[in-house]
Amino acid sequence: MDTFSNLIGGEWTEGPGITENINPSNTDDVIGRYAQGDAAQANAAIAAAKAAAPSWARTNVMVRHNILKAAAAEIFARAKELGDLLAREEGKTLAEGIGEAGRAGQIFDFFAGECLRLAGEKVPSIRPGVEIEITREPMGVVGMITPWNFPIAIPAWKIAPALCYGNTIVIKPAELVPGCAWALADILKRAGLPDGVLNLVMGKGSVVGEAILSSPDVDAVTFTGSVATGKHVAMKCAEHMRKVQLEMGGKNPLVILDDADLDIAVDCAVNGAFFSTGQRCTASSRLIVTEGIHDRFVEATIAKLQSLSVDDARKDGTHIGPVVDAKQLDTDMNYIEIGRGEDGARLAWGGERLNRATPGFYLQPALFTETSNDMRINREEIFGPVATVLRVKDYDEALAVANDTRFGLSSGICTTSLKYASHFKRNAEAGMVMVNLPTAGVDPHVPFGGRKGSSYGPREQGRYAAEFYTTVKTAYQLA
Repeated sequence: MDTFSNLIGGEWTEGPGITENINPSNTDDVIGRYAQGDAAQANAAIAAAKAAAPSWARTNVMVRHNILKAAAAEIFARAKELGDLLAREEGKTLAEGIGEAGRAGQIFDFFAGECLRLAGEKVPSIRPGVEIEITREPMGVVGMITPWNFPIAIPAWKIAPALCYGNTIVIKPAELVPGCAWALADILKRAGLPDGVLNLVMGKGSVVGEAILSSPDVDAVTFTGSVATGKHVAMKCAEHMRKVQLEMGGKNPLVILDDADLDIAVDCAVNGAFFSTGQRCTASSRLIVTEGIHDRFVEATIAKLQSLSVDDARKDGTHIGPVVDAKQLDTDMNYIEIGRGEDGARLAWGGERLNRATPGFYLQPALFTETSNDMRINREEIFGPVATVLRVKDYDEALAVANDTRFGLSSGICTTSLKYASHFKRNAEAGMVMVNLPTAGVDPHVPFGGRKGSSYGPREQGRYAAEFYTTVKTAYQLA
């Protein structure tokens, strides 16, 4: 069985520990043995990144462009292989895994181009004979802590802009999915990235992640994960007065109005709520449906769910793969029991453990109806294939319920009314709004992020990434 090491200062380095990467579709299948780093290795990686930072910050932009372009080309060429690895270690269907690998390639390709579009400003001073230049400079050493649900796309959309704008990196991927992050590090090393510019330290968040947060030599931290951990990251960064970027949870609403196209509404709901096993921060976990279409929508949604196959992520014909691991499955099952016990809620479909040909964490999608917005299953992020239906009177009530949440990542509406679509886009309290589209599914070249408890700090992706990965300098000079 292959063993995969950490990358520190350009050298593949064994860790003091080893963990096995398990396939959630088949727990008898061990993908590989991956290093478990400790605080000493994390600090060595930070030192390597700090040492490499000055020269990388001044590297010719064409050199950066060529490295990111080469990485993009290899990701595109290996999309099926990388997608298969992703499906095998995370449980996303093979089609979704290949699509996510392709998205990682698109992100590197975009930021390869951005290397050649770096620009500043030259503006007149109010004082005669004085020139002013406004430029962006890299932050320095960026610590990255990434989640398990998008194991190649999220590392890509953090790594690519960081390198583009001249930063060095220490990245700690989620323990459940080290394979995709290791593959990205390997691709970038072979693409010609100088030693120490990208350092990969796999291991526990409480050990490796905490070392990154505690180091005074880390200039910025970008984190994607739970709200509770995000708050801890923010507080640790405040101690060091460092820039921080947090992407956390969601309890995203999808409003379905009486005038909606029923087929489109059902497709949006099922895709957004249940594909990727519901393990997306942008998932449509609250389906807010007006009275006139409610019963038809519920009936059609259940019929759609009955037609879906829950099975091995890499098997032909699978629509929904397994939950990522036993702990997440227990969480999902616990919330299903909470929903069963909430006064008025009805489990209209699913919610049962499933057995398949191989031992895995299979769960039938669960749909609750007749719920109210004060129920726990409508207030707390479940992060699994569980969705609720909330019956409302009209658009005004639907909008109020949609915004009645501590989260604000993504929000959607299904309607054929230009009036309601336009009003919803302006008034939905979310960072991203979808009209007649699933709440999950975004483009790589535009900003990603939310409001309220979902996000903190500058946006990710697209040109808005410069707000986090650079600092602004204003220089005055006597002409």
